[in-house]
Amino acid sequence: MITARPVSILRDNYAWLLEEEAGGARAVVDPAEADPVAEAIDAAGGRLDLILLTHHHADHTGGTDALRARYGARVAGAAFDRERLPALDLPLADGDTVPFGGAEGRVIATPGHTLGHLCYHFPAGTLLLSGDTLFSLGCGRLFEGTAEQMFASLRRLAALPADTQVCCGHEYTEANARFALIEEPDNAALRAYAAEVAALRARGLPSVPSRLATELAANPFLRVADAAAFAARRARKDRF
Repeated sequence: MITARPVSILRDNYAWLLEEEAGGARAVVDPAEADPVAEAIDAAGGRLDLILLTHHHADHTGGTDALRARYGARVAGAAFDRERLPALDLPLADGDTVPFGGAEGRVIATPGHTLGHLCYHFPAGTLLLSGDTLFSLGCGRLFEGTAEQMFASLRRLAALPADTQVCCGHEYTEANARFALIEEPDNAALRAYAAEVAALRARGLPSVPSRLATELAANPFLRVADAAAFAARRARKDRF
C-alpha cells in the first residue's frame, strides 16, 4: 500500500510525500522548495529514497538538488528533458516502471503543458501524480504542446480506474470551479463538488487529492468530445 500527502510549498504548489507502508520507502514528487519538504520528511522519520519529477519547470524542481544532497535520494524524470532537469539517476520514458519499496509506479507520458511531462500511476495506492497535466476541475496551460497532444494525454488519464486519487501540483480548484460553472452551469455533480471544495478551503484544508470519478463527472476538460472542442475550451480558460 502506498499513501500520499500534500506538502504546501511556494504560493499555491504542492509537493507530494509518498510512503510505501510495508517497507517504509519514501518518495517526494516535485519538490520545488527544499526546506518545507525536508521538514515533512524529518517529521516522518528522516528517510527519502526517491525524488520524482513530472516536468522541468522550476516551481516543480527547485529543491531537488538540496534534497538529494541531504538524503542521498535518487532522482527520476523524463529522459526527453534530461538537459532541462536536475541530473537524473533514473531517466524515464512512457511505459517504464519505477521501483518503489515493494511496489512500483507506471510512467505515463502526457505532453501538452510541456513536451516532456510525465505522470506517475501507482496502482498499489490508487494514486496518480498528475503534475500540471490534470488539475482538479482543470488542466495545465499549453506552454509547449498542442491541444491535440493535451487532449490525448487527458484521455489516457481518464482511462485509469475511477477510484484513482488525483494528486496534482497546484491548489487551483476553487479558481477552476468558477470557470467550470460558467461552462457547465447545469452540471449537478460540478455544483456539489464546487460547494465541497469551497467548504474545505474555508477551513484552510487542501482540496486535493480528488477522485478521478469526480473529475470525470465535473471537470470540463475531461468532458469534451474531441481535440477541437478541447482547444476552444482551453482558449476560453486562458482568457478567463
